[in-house]
Amino acid sequence: MAVVLEILRGAASGAFLGEALVLVACVGISVILGVLVGWSWRPRWASLSSEFLNRENNDSLNRAFPNSSASASAGASSVLSLNPLNLQLPSWVSRSAEGISEAPIFSNPPTSISDSSSSRGERDKSNLVNGDDLEHLCRLVEVKDGGPAWIQMMDKSVPTMSYQAWRRDPETGPPQYRSRTVFEDATPDMVRDFFWDDDFRSRAKWDDMLVRSSILEECHTTGTTVVQWIRKFPFFCSDREYIIGRRIWESGRSYYCVTKGVPCSSIPRRNKPRRVDLYYSSWCIRAVESGRGDGQLTACEVLLFHHEDMGIPWELAKLGVRQGMWGAVKKIEPGLRAYQRERALGAPRSHCAFLAQINTKVSPDYLKSLESSGKEDPSETEARDEPRKPLVPKLLIVGGAIALACSLDRGLLTKAVIFGVARRFGNVGRKL
Repeated sequence: MAVVLEILRGAASGAFLGEALVLVACVGISVILGVLVGWSWRPRWASLSSEFLNRENNDSLNRAFPNSSASASAGASSVLSLNPLNLQLPSWVSRSAEGISEAPIFSNPPTSISDSSSSRGERDKSNLVNGDDLEHLCRLVEVKDGGPAWIQMMDKSVPTMSYQAWRRDPETGPPQYRSRTVFEDATPDMVRDFFWDDDFRSRAKWDDMLVRSSILEECHTTGTTVVQWIRKFPFFCSDREYIIGRRIWESGRSYYCVTKGVPCSSIPRRNKPRRVDLYYSSWCIRAVESGRGDGQLTACEVLLFHHEDMGIPWELAKLGVRQGMWGAVKKIEPGLRAYQRERALGAPRSHCAFLAQINTKVSPDYLKSLESSGKEDPSETEARDEPRKPLVPKLLIVGGAIALACSLDRGLLTKAVIFGVARRFGNVGRKL
């Protein structure tokens, strides 16, 4: 009896009530988060069930109006237009009273893009990636963009390649990554062509996430191109589509290569693959001294700056990047060596590699003027990966993972992966 009274007195206290409210709030947020993410990754049977309901409604209207086929067709069209599923469909999906048919997947560049005068007036290819993008990349290279301090994540090497990586978390937007890779016995021209060559990237499988690529637009004056990428994501995510504008500036033996997501009204959006709008991935490629200590500029340095919003929680994306970064980077070095061998044997350049040689030349003095106009970085010395509080409470992570796994309804294997990520996050939270 005394124990019961003690519990009741504790329940009446404000501290217990506060803890209970915090617990309820965390669980509620977790459930809402899981439902929202689960609906965005809803299984195929959800779409099929909506289509089945449409057909049932059409059959009911036909039975109700057997002598008026026009009225039945009009009624069926009204039902289809009010269906929430149809409100989400892009313009290339045809709607009819008999059902919904999907247009074939785009594979070849449409000829109407370059031939249409209205399209040329709407978008100037040379201005898709312009001087502002070059200025921004120069400030990133010189660590004068005014962003948060970089936190070092990795420092690894193999005999012919060294690799360092940093990360920072801006106040808004996805995590940003910076890396420095040095390839021995490689020239900037070769490395530039290697990263630009989408054909070899797919054929050699050094980037095994790239399923398909195509050139949509190209400018033979500045070398600016617009490309479409379809990238394969893990089995519990749908593939992603990227519409990327890219351009190269040359200054001496240095190349400033900008690639970023650009709008493209001529390519309709689809539910699958899901389009990634926020995408930025740019390099500075230049000759540096070899690590052998002979003082010769026989090595090539690649400074990469990358961020994108893939449509998955940023904390989960950061964990995936940290776990899989070195495994992906190690594939680049043998891919580059294979590319060098092909070129040494006289293999012809692909069209992408040909476009990589059309560069906009700028003087070093102009680049220095761009760099000097930037803001000083708050921390010139990159911080090591230092302890800090987790951004998301452990209870919220675990609860969200449970709700997400239950809403996906894609089998035990997917749920096991999500629970494993949540458990790993919990362990990270305890360490931090």
